[in-house]
Amino acid sequence: MNFIAKCLFLSLTFICNAHAVTSISVEAGHVESEYGEARNAVLEYALGESKTAPTPIRLKGQIKAMEDKQWSDLALSCGSLSNPKAGEWHCSKGKLASKPLNTPFNLVFTSNESKGQKHLGAEISLQQASFNDEAGLHAGEKVTGKISLKLSRPVKQLTDWQWRADVDWTSGEIFWQPFYFASGGHQLQASGKFGEKTLTIEKSNLALKNVGQASLSGLWLREGKKFEDLFVQTSSLDLAALYPLVLKPLLEKTAYSHLEMAGKGSLKLDMQDGEYKSFQLALQDVDVEDKNGRFALYKLNAAIPWSYADAHDISLAYEGGHLLKIPLGKTSLAAQTNRYALTAPQLKLPILDGALVVSDVSAAWVNKQWHWHLHANTEPFSMPELSHTLGWPRMEGKVSATIPLVTYSNGHLTTDGDLLFNVFNGTISVTKLAMQDPLGIGPRMSADLQMRNLDLGALTRTFSFGRIEGRLDGDVKNLQLVNWQPVNFDAEVRDSPGRYPKKISQRAVENISSLGGAGATAAIQRSFLRFFDEFNYSRIGLSCKLRNDICEMGGVESTTQGYVIVKGSGVPAITVLGYNRKVGWNELLERIKRVTSGNTKAIVR
Repeated sequence: MNFIAKCLFLSLTFICNAHAVTSISVEAGHVESEYGEARNAVLEYALGESKTAPTPIRLKGQIKAMEDKQWSDLALSCGSLSNPKAGEWHCSKGKLASKPLNTPFNLVFTSNESKGQKHLGAEISLQQASFNDEAGLHAGEKVTGKISLKLSRPVKQLTDWQWRADVDWTSGEIFWQPFYFASGGHQLQASGKFGEKTLTIEKSNLALKNVGQASLSGLWLREGKKFEDLFVQTSSLDLAALYPLVLKPLLEKTAYSHLEMAGKGSLKLDMQDGEYKSFQLALQDVDVEDKNGRFALYKLNAAIPWSYADAHDISLAYEGGHLLKIPLGKTSLAAQTNRYALTAPQLKLPILDGALVVSDVSAAWVNKQWHWHLHANTEPFSMPELSHTLGWPRMEGKVSATIPLVTYSNGHLTTDGDLLFNVFNGTISVTKLAMQDPLGIGPRMSADLQMRNLDLGALTRTFSFGRIEGRLDGDVKNLQLVNWQPVNFDAEVRDSPGRYPKKISQRAVENISSLGGAGATAAIQRSFLRFFDEFNYSRIGLSCKLRNDICEMGGVESTTQGYVIVKGSGVPAITVLGYNRKVGWNELLERIKRVTSGNTKAIVR
């Protein structure tokens, strides 16, 4: 039998037995792309009206995203597959299922040519879809919506694809690290070009439910995964809805991750060749408050334009607010920008019944950080109002300060000058003040304090300590606070030099005794001293060196038993000793709290 006869015989055999072929199966051992891998893939396609095939078309296998470590089973099927006309396929009652996926869908796919152009299209309807990934960075539940994608390019030229996408997400919740959308109602329309190295967005419009709209265009570098060019313009956005949806996730690891916001805001931004060229931020009647109580501004209005090419005037005003619980009065501020520099001749911020006045403000954005300096002084404000605001016992006097220079660089704030507090008929000055990230997540502060000639009578009356007559000096050196809690200092208070009455009441003796140890209280109760309301003293003082949450205590002099806190003089006189050399910082704070609240009981150890 010659060759032609063999071919004819084989052809006739296939034709005669064609009715026995009910399906076509295609297998692939391994497929890899930049997004992930697939293995053991099997595509089955049922022919004719086969009753044994559960679906006309089914694809199954295993997949793994590049960032995942484990493989997942995947099954893709169409409950009904039709080809109503040339170049158009309908997949109804489709389902994409795996361990992290359960996605019912309907799909219409088109492919045709007209006027020398190749056209591809896909319209997908999702019905109650759910998904998640192994890393927990992406998840969706009961997602319903429609996605339409259209591609076209010349038939005879391998140029970039022209594309258009429309997304109408009607319901369901999605978490896409770091964003969480609790419900649908959002739409996106976008178009542009798609090439091997770039994605061009020529026009797009994003509508976020209850927030507002934003238009965007730009050039995305696929390899570098970043925008080379970008233009964004928003409508007037509702900040109460925008903050939890978009801003809070982006600010999660900053000091601004626990805010409450209300009001309106809009933004226009232009970036070219990877560099920002201009932006314009506008705020209307914005309320912003930190839930941790560090700051707040109310009825904030601002117009902040900036461009690389031109200088601009900026303005900012608010009706009130607070900074670290200190009230801020109604304020209107103005400054000028010139490229990456900001200047202002003078800014005045009302505080209580006084004001903070800053002058010669100069700031610059260098190496992605702000660096600035200014001069500052305060118009005196009253201590009674400040102490009431901060929840302290009422204090008399005024607060004033003159700081020749304040400098901020690389997150560090330093001062050249003293803060001066005129209180208790004496003075308290703060020197060497330095802060790191003062409004951040873990602020740090260091300073030295000096107290001179404080009126002990006014001081002890203020804190319900018991009556002490005299004057007091004190020094706190190398004070260090972390998150506004002391972690290190060398503190000492003592009677001031000079001649003046020095008397101490029995209650004050009991309170001092409870801070450093017992002895004086017991001595009073066992002797004739209990008949006296007050005693004379020659010296008084107490010290604490804080290290590792332990306070090493001391007094005006040491004894074999401990240290002297109050040294008696004259008749009647009493000496108060301290016995606890080392006291836990939290325990000492509890003792001070008991003393100042009037619930003192002598602690005998």
